[in-house]
Amino acid sequence: MALQSAATRVLFYPTLLYNVIMEKISSRKWYDRIDETVILGALPFRGTSDREWSALGVEQLRLSTVDFTGVPTIEHLQKGVEFVHKHRKMGNTVYIHCKAGRSRSATMVAAYLIEKHKWKPDVASAFIAEIRPHILIRNTQLQVLEKFYILVTNSDTPEKGG
Repeated sequence: MALQSAATRVLFYPTLLYNVIMEKISSRKWYDRIDETVILGALPFRGTSDREWSALGVEQLRLSTVDFTGVPTIEHLQKGVEFVHKHRKMGNTVYIHCKAGRSRSATMVAAYLIEKHKWKPDVASAFIAEIRPHILIRNTQLQVLEKFYILVTNSDTPEKGG
């Protein structure tokens, strides 16, 4: 695990630079609005401290998940979805991000859509991919979304399709 953590730290800036370059030379956007509440995107570059974010009225929820191979836990998905719904009721927008806005954050957005619409994981993922085609929800992340779907729908199995 220490080796994985060290590798993640070493690769952080080169892969962040790759994301910046891809946004400049391809059709990728830094962020995309998913619905009236959620924006899915890459790491915000604004150089503000936590105190400055707070002064701007930004409430942050940090749910750490290891870059590249990390899978959000069910508990993190539940906390994230609760956070989004809290702000949705207040009429706020929530910016859900990871470094590239492709995998970990897309998994969280899929969990939000699963809970909100009772969509199956593949339907939620496909919906996000229509808006942000370069997302990459890995198999291990899809497995946790299937467990999340069962939890929020009290279903036995996340059958394919909507």
